[in-house]
Amino acid sequence: MDTPDVLVVGGGIGGLSTAYALSRLGLRVRVLEQAKEFGEVGAGIQLAPNCTRILDAYGLLETAKARGVVPDRMVMRDAVDGRDLTALDLRDLERRYGFPYLVIHRSDLHRLFLDACRDAGVELLTEQRIASYAADPATAVTDDGTTHTAPVVIAADGLHSVARKHFTDDQPVSSAYVAYRGTVPIAEVGRPVDLSEVVVYVGPRCHFVHYGLRGGDLLNQVAVFESPKAVAGLDDWGTPDELDTAFAATCDEVRAGIPRMWRDKWWRMYDRNQISTWVDGRLALLGDAAHPPLQYLAQGAIMAIEDGWVLAEHAKRLLGEDGTVDWDGALAAYEAVRPEHCRRVVLTARAWGNLWHLGGVEREQRNTLLRARATDDYSFTDWLYGPTALFPEDEPAMFEPVPLSTADELSATR
Repeated sequence: MDTPDVLVVGGGIGGLSTAYALSRLGLRVRVLEQAKEFGEVGAGIQLAPNCTRILDAYGLLETAKARGVVPDRMVMRDAVDGRDLTALDLRDLERRYGFPYLVIHRSDLHRLFLDACRDAGVELLTEQRIASYAADPATAVTDDGTTHTAPVVIAADGLHSVARKHFTDDQPVSSAYVAYRGTVPIAEVGRPVDLSEVVVYVGPRCHFVHYGLRGGDLLNQVAVFESPKAVAGLDDWGTPDELDTAFAATCDEVRAGIPRMWRDKWWRMYDRNQISTWVDGRLALLGDAAHPPLQYLAQGAIMAIEDGWVLAEHAKRLLGEDGTVDWDGALAAYEAVRPEHCRRVVLTARAWGNLWHLGGVEREQRNTLLRARATDDYSFTDWLYGPTALFPEDEPAMFEPVPLSTADELSATR
């Protein structure tokens, strides 16, 4: 078997997008996928401007838009009383950042990158379960003993990454929250739904999201809640009876969607504590292998796509006339900028999830602050939705957190 210029382990969105980005430089890329065929499970995915900017650079944005929906508005509502809390004008947001906010089926985005890789001549191998890695020389060994070597190995092998064990012995961190998903043909929804909106209802220890997919033919729904069984340390957690109980006190709009969830499968919500070392020799982590987040900022797949773009940009910068890359320099530049950004996202996603799920007085304080926010206030998104940084000095400043207690001061002045 010939030696490729790059070996990518993992054929998900992160692995395929990275393979495509590197293949555009004229590099010979091999992707190893453990499943029998390339594919994605799940339902909808949100792509903010920091991602659609990269899709545009790859020449894939128009196809993505045709397969998805470009909504006009994102709105947050209280899950208990159904009232609006705050909103983003997504058309104005597009003017600010230069690129649209897009929602698309996860499998459609995956197929977009898979087709692009095939067209670019990326070598795509399935049923390749990796048992071990080495950094020098860069090597991935399958469970049947087959050894794959390359000048660089990119491990995009997900939340339960084998490659991560090369860097740390940590384990995924359970949030005790579980997600149910479901897509419904819009003709079968049985209630009026504005498909120009991405809607999230936030409630005590639960939230509910819906938006359109595939040009408005499908409604995507996500129901997330804290599992009492998980909190109690039981193994059988996140079951459908817990789903129904978690949303029993929510508003009519939310409760109408709960029976439409897929009830035969659910996703337990994990992230990992951030690590700053992603590179050892010519072995590098990418995507969820390096920085799996909770879903509250809708940045998990986006961060993986950004990782691949940053790595490819540095590879292009250090590509010699003979077609070889200074991989030591490219990997050092990649590791210099990406861990800090992803650390911010992982920690902010945790905090954002806590904010969504408040109850009692804290819920009222949160609602007061959110309702006071101006629609054109982008102070909380500029650090996230702007251009992806290539160097540490390009990373924008973070937002300033607003304490919940300031809601009391705001109420007193009214």
